[in-house]
Amino acid sequence: MSLYPLFAQRTRENKPVALVTVIDGPNIGAMMLIAPGMDAQGTLGDSELDRVVARDTIGEIEAGRTSVRHYGPNGQITPEDLLDTPTVRVFIDAFAPPPVMWIFGAVDFTAALARVAKVLGYYVVVCDAREVFATRRRFPMADEVLVSWPAPLLASRGSDLGPRDAVCILTHDPKFDVPAIQGSLATNVGYIGVMGSRKTHAKRLERLAEVGVHGAKDLDRLLSPIGLDIGARTPEETAISICSEIIARRTGRNAPSLRDSNGPIHR
Repeated sequence: MSLYPLFAQRTRENKPVALVTVIDGPNIGAMMLIAPGMDAQGTLGDSELDRVVARDTIGEIEAGRTSVRHYGPNGQITPEDLLDTPTVRVFIDAFAPPPVMWIFGAVDFTAALARVAKVLGYYVVVCDAREVFATRRRFPMADEVLVSWPAPLLASRGSDLGPRDAVCILTHDPKFDVPAIQGSLATNVGYIGVMGSRKTHAKRLERLAEVGVHGAKDLDRLLSPIGLDIGARTPEETAISICSEIIARRTGRNAPSLRDSNGPIHR
C-alpha cells in the first residue's frame, strides 16, 4: 500500500504527519506513516523498531523537525547496544502546521505583535470580546480575528495548542485576563506571556489565587511582565521583545526576561 496519498492528504489539510523511510541497513525503502492520534501505517520490518521509531517520530513532529536517526535492527538506541550491530538509518520527513500565536486583547500593541509574529511564520489569532475593537480592518495581518471571551475559545480549541505555540495576553481587564490565563494553563502551550507592570501582575496573582491558580508549577509558566529586558518602549519594540522571549524559551537560552529582573520596566 502506498503511503504517499495519505501523507499528501494530511499536509494539504494542514495536519501533522511524518513519513519515515529506511535509507540504510536492512529493508531499505521500507516506510511508515506516523501521525498523532492515529495508528502507524506500514512497517520498517521489525515490530520493536516500528514502536521505537514511532515514539521518536511523534517528538520530531511536535518539534516541527525533519531528521535522520540511527537504530539497531530491533530498535536499539543506546551506543552499547549498537556496537557490532548493523545500523538502520531512517529519514523522518516531518510535517507540522505553522506554530500558532493567540493574542488576547485587541489593543494598540496587538497589531505590532501580530506583524512580527507573521514574519516569524506564526498563524496568528486575535481574540477580544469587544466587537468594536476586534475587527479585520484593525488587524488585517492576523489569520483570524475573533469576537469571543477567552473561556469558550480555549475550551473548544485549547487542546490543539502545543509546545511550539504561544499565548500572549495583552489585556488589563481581570474579567478577560484571568480566564485567559486560567484556560491557557490547562493547555500544553509552550509560552504564556501576560502584559502589565509588576504591581499589576501582583494584583493579578491575587485574583488567580481566588480562582484556584496558585501552585508554583503553574505560576512558573507565566511570563509577566512580558518580554525580554531590552528597554522596549514602542509597540514595535515591545513586539520584538516578546517574540525574542518566545524564541529564547523555546531554544532553552538564558536570556534576560523582564519577569526575572527587578526595578521599573521602563527606565
